Amino acid sequence: MDPTLPATEITALLGHGTRFEGKLLFEGRVRIDGVFRGEIRSDDVLIIGEGADIEAEIEVGTVIIKGGSVTGNVRAKTAIELYVPAKVTGDLHSPEIFMDKGVQFSGNCTMAPL
Repeated sequence: MDPTLPATEITALLGHGTRFEGKLLFEGRVRIDGVFRGEIRSDDVLIIGEGADIEAEIEVGTVIIKGGSVTGNVRAKTAIELYVPAKVTGDLHSPEIFMDKGVQFSGNCTMAPL
C-alpha cells in the first residue's frame, strides 16, 4: 500500500450504474457500489457499498460489506465486517469476523488464519 495515501483514501470506485465482469486485482482501498461478476484479489481493503450486486470469489486483506448483495466465498487475511443491510450467500473465512445484528447471511463461517 502507498504510504503517502491516508488510510481512509479510496484508490478506485466502481460506482452505481457500473457493471464489470472479470478479474479485479488492486492495491489500496477499492469501493464497489455497482455490479461485479468474477474474481477479486488483493492484500488490501475492499469496501462493498449499499446497492452493490456482487457474484465473485473474493480473497483480500480486509473486506467491509456495508450493504448490497454478495454471492460467493469471501476470504480475508485480516478481517471481514458485515453491516446492515448486507445480504451474503457463501462461505466466510478470516481470523476476525464481525456481523451486525440484522445482516442476512447464508453459508459457513470459519474464524481461523488463512
